[in-house]
Amino acid sequence: MNEPLRAAVIGAGYWGPNLARNFRTSPHWDLVAVCDLDEAKAAKVVGPRSTVEVMTSTEALLARDDVDAVAIATPASTHAAIAMAALRAGKHVVVEKPIADNSADAQAMVDLADERGLVLMVDHTFCYTPPVLKIRELVADGSLGDVLFIDSVRINLGLVQPDVDVFWDLAPHDLSILDFVLPGGLEPVGIAAQGADPIGAGQTCVGYLTLPLASGAIAHVHVNWLSPTKIRQMVVGGSKQTVVWDDLQPQQRLTVYDRGVELGAEQPDKATTNISYRLGDAWAPALPEREALGAMVAEFAGAIREGRAPRTDGRAGLRVLKVLEAASRSLADGGRLVTGSTVEVSA
Repeated sequence: MNEPLRAAVIGAGYWGPNLARNFRTSPHWDLVAVCDLDEAKAAKVVGPRSTVEVMTSTEALLARDDVDAVAIATPASTHAAIAMAALRAGKHVVVEKPIADNSADAQAMVDLADERGLVLMVDHTFCYTPPVLKIRELVADGSLGDVLFIDSVRINLGLVQPDVDVFWDLAPHDLSILDFVLPGGLEPVGIAAQGADPIGAGQTCVGYLTLPLASGAIAHVHVNWLSPTKIRQMVVGGSKQTVVWDDLQPQQRLTVYDRGVELGAEQPDKATTNISYRLGDAWAPALPEREALGAMVAEFAGAIREGRAPRTDGRAGLRVLKVLEAASRSLADGGRLVTGSTVEVSA
């Protein structure tokens, strides 16, 4: 139980080097191999004077008996095939978001992991950042009261993707956070997506996603590739307090406001209700400074050793993926609110 687990990273492109670095520096892990079709890329990640092996064959990697788990950082269209092969080989799996490029494949991954008794985890990185962990705590311990609304904005002058729209590119971050902080996960009763391609890029570049929740609360996500200003902000409004997360303010990422609207008794002579405004203090929780990926790989190890589901397990990835698919259906139907069985996201 005290010996480090042995990991391999598959994919040495954009995200793979970050995963490799965190597995290497974690006391819970021993990085034994990095695999990529481009040997030079993998060798660059490994670096000189290293005992970490460079490999180009996924099949050969999965046949090794000195690998307990693999981290998959390859294009989304390849996630399911690689993850299924790894699970069949008896390896625990963590895969970068999205878990797959369709929910049918994601469900098959979840089912196979359950069948084999293996950990399937999604690298929803933001869920391991100190601000999001604190928001989850404030919701769970009742500090905010009942969640009434969530507004999330993720906009900047970003790279227009050739293969996915702005919802599939940016919204998985916000949706994974909502799934992580809301009690019971993200289970909207409806999904409506409005979007536009004002520059003729061939993909939706500006998008608005509305998610009514079973509790009566509502969540709203705004994503945009075309904004000249960068905004990363989430507001979680509760019946007691409201927390604002501004990820571009490193000195004060979270602010909790003891402010809100309170309803009094209904007036006897008219169909109105007394409304009062609570104007209390605002305070900033102290947050530790640590890299989210370090916390993620530690959680992966903990889930394997303890035989439990990780905080962002395969089912969480599946719920996020189903919301994205429903958003695509809504967008194709002119922004109509998708409800009923077509929006079922429980996994």
